[in-house]
Amino acid sequence: MGAGDSKEPRVPARPTPLKPPTPPTPLKPPITWRPMDWGKIKDELEWLESFRPQSDNVKHLRVLLCGPCGSGKSSFINSVDSICQKRITGPADANNAQEADPELAKTAGQSYTLKYKTHRIQKGTPGQYYPFVFNDVMGLESTNGILLEDIELTMKGHVKDNYKFDPKTPLDDSNDCYINNPTPDDKAHILVFVLAVDIIHVADPRMFMKMTEIRLAARDLDIPQIAILTKIDEKSCHLVKKDLKNVYSSTNIKNAMEKLSNTVGFPLNCIFPLKNYHGEIELNDDMDMLILSALRKILQLANDRVNASGVAAANQTASNVNRT
Repeated sequence: MGAGDSKEPRVPARPTPLKPPTPPTPLKPPITWRPMDWGKIKDELEWLESFRPQSDNVKHLRVLLCGPCGSGKSSFINSVDSICQKRITGPADANNAQEADPELAKTAGQSYTLKYKTHRIQKGTPGQYYPFVFNDVMGLESTNGILLEDIELTMKGHVKDNYKFDPKTPLDDSNDCYINNPTPDDKAHILVFVLAVDIIHVADPRMFMKMTEIRLAARDLDIPQIAILTKIDEKSCHLVKKDLKNVYSSTNIKNAMEKLSNTVGFPLNCIFPLKNYHGEIELNDDMDMLILSALRKILQLANDRVNASGVAAANQTASNVNRT
């Protein structure tokens, strides 16, 4: 092999270094649009335990629940009772099946709560109760259900316990269940609308007209109103179904609250989404916090109403004395 035939050995080209893969953009945590301290359940329970109406005019605050059939009115009463008893209870039959009148229920839409009943929450030993009561009424329907006149009578305190609502004829003063001279304890101190979170999408517009009429009647009686949105784990979004703590990060729930506010007129700070106890056999702290948060607002507004009534009555008495 001659010198001219020699070749330089080929040096293999260096491979182009691969760029490291771009790390995925970290998901931003959902924005919380209403603060909630989930660790303060002990404080909420202590506040409830020590709660007392600030007026001597009433023995208890009366909370009137109103809403469409199946929205969770009785379940809300049971949920509050469960928290107070520290175990799952069921004093308010969610179907009221034991006292249901099937024939009347046919004319009353789907409502099985037909009788006006006061529910007290036991506190400690038997015979002792928390200083607030709940009253449930026949469900609202677009064309049937409870009459506006009967809701006004319940707010004014004219309806006795166990009165069976008639979706065709309102109660009048000739009925034995009519209270002629209601006391401050007989009257409703707050009106709570209980609504499924998806009501904006499924309800007939006539339902919202009825709700607005009821709100205006309560306003004319100086009775405060709030709304609670139930079934948030079933009918809102996967975030809440996965973890209730996402309730105030859920865009779906925020939109539902805003639509309800725009449609019926509830201020946003008077709308509370929550999950009632239904199939659970043990208490859950996150569920309790949402229910207790709503209950605190209910009792505070009812207390303000009673205090305002007491001041007004005292001023009227003083005015009458000055005239004499």
